[in-house]
Amino acid sequence: MNKQITHEETVTKVMHALESIRPFLNKDGGDIELIDVKDHIVLVKLHGNCNGCPMSFSTMKLGVENTVKQFAPEILEVLAVE
Repeated sequence: MNKQITHEETVTKVMHALESIRPFLNKDGGDIELIDVKDHIVLVKLHGNCNGCPMSFSTMKLGVENTVKQFAPEILEVLAVE
């Protein structure tokens, strides 16, 4: 019998993923904030140099989304909000 993953467990795993990414964003003068986790979609806000950076799309898809999915495989997508 598969154990159902609770929303709180998913949020905790996403937070751990973001904490693991944060030092790399901070090094470039940026940061990331978790806004919401809903229907297996993570909403985040990029701050500092990451907000509006031409590389932010790559950072989101290659760095943030891949890391979040490693920590929380139930996540389908990570989206940046303004």
